[in-house]
Amino acid sequence: MKRFDVVIIGGGSIGVPLSYYLAQSGRKVCVVEKEASWGRGQNRAAIGGLRATHSDSAKIRICQESIALVSKLEEEHGLDVEWRSGGYLFVAYDADKEKAFKDLLIIQKKAGLDIDWISADRVRELAPGINSSGLRGGTFSPDDGYASPLMTSTAYHKLAMDAGVEFRFGECVKGMTKRGEKLESLTTDLEAYSAALFINAAGADASDIANLAGVELPIHPDCHEGGVTEPVARFMEPMLVDIRPDLESSNYYFYQCNTGQVVFCITPKPQIWGKDKDSTSNFLPLCLSRMLELYPRLRNLKIRRTWRGMYPMTPDGLPIVGYLREAENFLQTVGMCGQGFMIGPGLGKIIAETVEAGGSVKKPAGSTEYGFVFEELAPYRKFEGMEMLK
Repeated sequence: MKRFDVVIIGGGSIGVPLSYYLAQSGRKVCVVEKEASWGRGQNRAAIGGLRATHSDSAKIRICQESIALVSKLEEEHGLDVEWRSGGYLFVAYDADKEKAFKDLLIIQKKAGLDIDWISADRVRELAPGINSSGLRGGTFSPDDGYASPLMTSTAYHKLAMDAGVEFRFGECVKGMTKRGEKLESLTTDLEAYSAALFINAAGADASDIANLAGVELPIHPDCHEGGVTEPVARFMEPMLVDIRPDLESSNYYFYQCNTGQVVFCITPKPQIWGKDKDSTSNFLPLCLSRMLELYPRLRNLKIRRTWRGMYPMTPDGLPIVGYLREAENFLQTVGMCGQGFMIGPGLGKIIAETVEAGGSVKKPAGSTEYGFVFEELAPYRKFEGMEMLK
């Protein structure tokens, strides 16, 4: 039996930065990951966006923290993650979207987000060549940006290793034992572990892991694809997001990363449930037709590759963060709905501060300022509605 202060299940977008911030306070931390190395689940399928532009105050606060942390990794630790503060631009081509975005500004500004409505002329300045027909304007948040998921995950893995975190790769969690209302140990196919605190950060496998403790979590992965072009001279700064639905998709988004490539993704309709990671022949025709309609100057770019990953979805499009009643030392940081990369660093820092303050199932936030995060994202909420900007 190996003993630690904290055992984290999952070495991806959530588990790796979380392990680092927990170890900073001197805790003995172990990360158990079924893959051969860190970031090989949903993290490597992320397209790299980091935005605090959400419609939920908890996610806004978490992602503001993420941006503050990731944007300073090179300055504070000498670790280049190709961060670029290009902003996020949500465009509107009809009166309904314009009204929805403007109504949402009230919530976003109240949460401290630097965002505002900009005119169609300003949109054209930020994205030269965008389709002007019917363009009404959009919301622009200049502090948002993007970074390399692979480089960011590698940076946090290095920081975690330097802080003393032990990583156990190639181990699948097979079982858990409980004593009363606490989780006592977990076993993998290679080892057994005990800890004062266990954390579920297993991404698409999160509900399977919770089931081992006798808990049902409403998390169901669906499949999304992304792609990347050849690098070209810089011609745009913000991440462009178009949330207008059509018959085959709900929204799509793309940006030009720090090294010149255009990275893109689309949300298919209906959702494609499951864990299939094989690329399809449908993705490029579906995504590119919409991208070219919005931004015709992309037409001559050459595509280098595509890939497929998973969004571990919850019924309301919000993560699940909190302790379980059935196992009060089993913390859930799951159901990121495809946004684990942008949520992970900030949530890791917040969780570490919460644990340091003595947070538990009965007092989730300890004495920190983040109580509302745990309240809004609690495992036992009603899961009503759907986040507008998920």
